[in-house]
Amino acid sequence: MPIYAYKCTSCGYAQDEMQKVSDAPLTVCPSCGKDDYAKQVTAAGFALKGTGWYATDFKGGSKPAETKPEAPSHACGTGACPACN
Repeated sequence: MPIYAYKCTSCGYAQDEMQKVSDAPLTVCPSCGKDDYAKQVTAAGFALKGTGWYATDFKGGSKPAETKPEAPSHACGTGACPACN
């Protein structure tokens, strides 16, 4: 659920509000009651809700295995002998 930053232009009251994307923007300031409460432009913020989300799910973890070059098919490993060509 997205978290939006709001600020009242009349009294300066500011607060983060958790709302659905489909919810109408808030307009009435909870502090002074005036119709000057507006969304602020900020970095995206969201909260994960429900089962299956853990704080450690995406921290660190294992990285994908790196592919190693294949070993030469002949014992000499140089490719200079007739058996390697």
